[in-house]
Amino acid sequence: MFKTRLPRSITAKSAAAVTLLGIGAYYAQSRLISTANAESTESPKVFSGFGFTTLRLQSTQDVNHNTKRLVFEFPDQSATSGLTLTSALLTISRPEGRWIPVLRPYTPISDLNQEGQIELMVKKYPNGKASGHIHSLVPGDTLTFAAALKGHAWTPNQSPQIYLIAGGAGITPIYQLARGILNNPADKTKINLVFGVNTEQDLLLREELESFKTRFPGRFDYIYTVSHPEGQNDGSRKGYITEELLRDVVRADGDAKVFVCGPPAMEDSLVGSRSQVGILGRLGFAKGQIVRF
Repeated sequence: MFKTRLPRSITAKSAAAVTLLGIGAYYAQSRLISTANAESTESPKVFSGFGFTTLRLQSTQDVNHNTKRLVFEFPDQSATSGLTLTSALLTISRPEGRWIPVLRPYTPISDLNQEGQIELMVKKYPNGKASGHIHSLVPGDTLTFAAALKGHAWTPNQSPQIYLIAGGAGITPIYQLARGILNNPADKTKINLVFGVNTEQDLLLREELESFKTRFPGRFDYIYTVSHPEGQNDGSRKGYITEELLRDVVRADGDAKVFVCGPPAMEDSLVGSRSQVGILGRLGFAKGQIVRF
């Protein structure tokens, strides 16, 4: 989900290498954590180093036909994640019948400073080995995390204005960034979000985004666009995220930045390639203003 994320398909050799490296790092990390906790009164950080971290699933909630929210609890209820904006977690799934683990990155949607737990939102893909396994988990089961994957290093007021463009499940890193900015009293960044989905059922985190708009008037706004609307329109726009749509929303002025996360085809059309200028480039954004998660 981040630019530094692992590919959706990870080879068996890569998975085995990460697994072996993680075993050694796990023991080193355990010694470091126990020593650090003995010398510090700060809340422990669950994902502050290398190695494996196995967490128990506390609860699940169906969001729609193919997406779940899953809350995992920390062994120490006073612990926090230790993650920074923007970060994802590399999960290790062991689907039935496979001896080679499957590694996939997922972005937490809960407050990164929340004590005692962390929440993921996972979309189940057809024949998805990792997402299928995670969706099969029930409260009491466990999931292993291999490492934290850091994305763009955000600092408060890095830009006076940012634009967030998300497609489908790509909303999770976009949401994490927006939440972190808006919940930081020292950060005054203004945010405009464009969220493209296939159907109204795919409008994930809608209540949370509505809450942002109510709580932060003048600082946060968003629009939806639905490519395959069903029935009566609920106020969302129809169609895909196009140059025409974005021309009415984004401005490549000054130090503005735009963050993009979604299906590869959508990202490619927005960002472009070495031989072709993307939509954002035609709208005046320089390469240094564009961040692809």
